[in-house]
Amino acid sequence: MGFSVYARLAFVLLLAAQTQQVFAEQATVDDAREALTKKEDDADSAKALEQVFQAAEKSYTLLKKGERTLTYGFDYSLLRDTQIQTVRTGNNVFSVIGQSEAQHTFTNSFTFDYGVWDNLTFSVRVPFVAKYDTERDIDTHSLGDLSLSLRWQPWSSARGKPVTTLFATLGLPTGDSPYDVKVDSGLSTGNGYYNLGFGANLSYVVDPVVLFGSLGYTYNMPVRNVDQVRGGRLLRSVDPGASLALSMGFAYALSYDVSLATSFQMSHNLAPTFTFEDAKFEGTEQTSAVMNFSLGLRTSPDRIVNINAGFGMTEDSPDVLLGFSLPLDIKGLKPQ
Repeated sequence: MGFSVYARLAFVLLLAAQTQQVFAEQATVDDAREALTKKEDDADSAKALEQVFQAAEKSYTLLKKGERTLTYGFDYSLLRDTQIQTVRTGNNVFSVIGQSEAQHTFTNSFTFDYGVWDNLTFSVRVPFVAKYDTERDIDTHSLGDLSLSLRWQPWSSARGKPVTTLFATLGLPTGDSPYDVKVDSGLSTGNGYYNLGFGANLSYVVDPVVLFGSLGYTYNMPVRNVDQVRGGRLLRSVDPGASLALSMGFAYALSYDVSLATSFQMSHNLAPTFTFEDAKFEGTEQTSAVMNFSLGLRTSPDRIVNINAGFGMTEDSPDVLLGFSLPLDIKGLKPQ
């Protein structure tokens, strides 16, 4: 009887130990399953790809209603060129002069984006420009041309379908106009005229790649009452001519923290018209083509820094392009 009691007690203790082990193993399995289960705020390739694309191609992003962002950008470009001018020296005698240029342009810009609606974003870009011409040993620095833009997504996004965004831009001649500075000893920081543009962006996700393209048209408004001496003649007005722009490329997420983007940008400007005091001349059409490469680095969960480099492919394009951009986190900027 005593042995039976002890045996039963040992059996109960053994059963309790086995039961506890089973529960422990079950808890371990549950914990592992819980850890492996994707949380709502976990990162996945699609979310990372979307963030990469938005950071690399700001013109394609839309903010939610009430959201606000501020982005700082720095850009450098080098343009080497030789300008040919026909100068009247008197008695209707003209001479041809070749003038070399090597313009280094440094642009610091701040872009503010505001989500008017979930499918409509308003943007303001304020650039500060510094230019140096090492061939002529002249320089200038001032505010550049401000630009306003609206981006509208008419149709909601759907998986497996391209996303279309329509845009409109307004350029303001707030920089130093090339028609106000001295031709031989001055540099401009702006275009000198208003312009109005519109077009469409198209993007399509093929995980882990985003393909994108853009097509736009810009009307450059004529400049009146110029009164600038060029080549011995008094320039009265300028019609800059309209321009067409095309871009295409892709963004690729190497990982959650590193991404690459490549784009080709091309623009064609129709022939400008120069009206002098005694004659009218038509300039030549210009075509600019640029190849650009961008590296995106995630420095925090909600910040991606982009570094880009590019080169021109035509005589009318900048020879070298460098730059970077990053979002600025200012207290009170984000809605509560």
